[in-house]
Amino acid sequence: MATEVKVPTLGESVTEASIGELLKNVGDAVAVDEPIVSLETDKVAVEAPSPVAGVIKEFKVAVGDTVEVGAVLAIIDEGGTAAAAPAAEPKAAAPDAGVEKTAPAQAKEALGSDASQTLSPAVRRAVLEHGVDPSTIKGTGKDGRLTKEDVIAAAQAKTSSPAPAQAASAPTPAAAATGERREERVKMTRMRQTIAKRLKSAQDTAALLTTFNDVDMSAVIESRERYKDLFAKKHDIKLGFMSYFAKAACLALKDIPGVNAQIDGDEIVYHDYVDISVAVSAPNGLVVPVVRDADSKSFAQIEKDIADFGKRAKEGTLTMEDMKDGTFTISNGGVFGGLMSTPIINPPQSAVLGLHRIEDRPVVRNGEIVIRPMMYIALSYDHRLIDGREAVTALKIIKEAIEDPTRMLIDL
Repeated sequence: MATEVKVPTLGESVTEASIGELLKNVGDAVAVDEPIVSLETDKVAVEAPSPVAGVIKEFKVAVGDTVEVGAVLAIIDEGGTAAAAPAAEPKAAAPDAGVEKTAPAQAKEALGSDASQTLSPAVRRAVLEHGVDPSTIKGTGKDGRLTKEDVIAAAQAKTSSPAPAQAASAPTPAAAATGERREERVKMTRMRQTIAKRLKSAQDTAALLTTFNDVDMSAVIESRERYKDLFAKKHDIKLGFMSYFAKAACLALKDIPGVNAQIDGDEIVYHDYVDISVAVSAPNGLVVPVVRDADSKSFAQIEKDIADFGKRAKEGTLTMEDMKDGTFTISNGGVFGGLMSTPIINPPQSAVLGLHRIEDRPVVRNGEIVIRPMMYIALSYDHRLIDGREAVTALKIIKEAIEDPTRMLIDL
């Protein structure tokens, strides 16, 4: 019996998506609820599972297609059997049978094996481009699936390792073709298109301004070092810097409510709660899941929420509900080595806190020049709603709370 696999409900106000990857091939056997198609929406990637066990008879879509909720993605032959792989025919020994195969040849041969049938088109293309054997790479995707990032990492590791002298003496076709210039056109994902539109809209609509300060991280680093083992033992989560900044931001937003507000038409909407959007890097772009009621949560719960978001962002399992609303955003460019930046607000929010890398710098303390671990912090804000005095004061409160964490305990 033939069963249709349709585009599932994608979330509130989301009516269409793009086909990101076909996770199976025609003729593959699938189990109940096994994902067969990856869909990209404006905010997240979701997977369409098979409603029955059977064999994929036909795909009705291709990678890059735009589909609406309820559209047919594939036909499953319920109770069917997977197509058997053709038996290998005996081959006579080739004249160069004793010569080791090149990396591209090995990659093509590996792609032709049964073990590669679960590879997505993007991963197959990366395997061929980088000339790696997918069977030798451990997948980090959902259910151990191989991702494009896995292939690229394996290729980089292969390049950095010393190659045999014989292989090094034989130039590759790419190396032989001197002066070759290449370019590749790749269609923007739906998420990247949405990010581009929203960020440009923020620039066109809001009166953006950024104020800076620097923070002495000595006290936070000291308290983290002192309690990190006890914290991890009790809460089963590492104590990071983000929870400190989240709680410090809560102090500032309570004292300066305009920084936690937003403009709606000709009205200002103030919030008596703090829902912090945390910028997280995902394979398809930057996403901002929300730590709700951060002002009433403990350090441990904030760390658990952020760790969970980071894990699910890499797996592509964040939902629309995870990223709805939010009253303020924290973006940590320091994890990538950024020294200073002017972060852009996440509409309709009115402010975003940018964190940067920590580095030892000379500063003056009690009339003496000393070395301290310093971080630049930046607050970008919508000047239509937030005055400079309010922005500078909010950033100063965050600075003081980080330099003296006791303030966060006594709400000062």
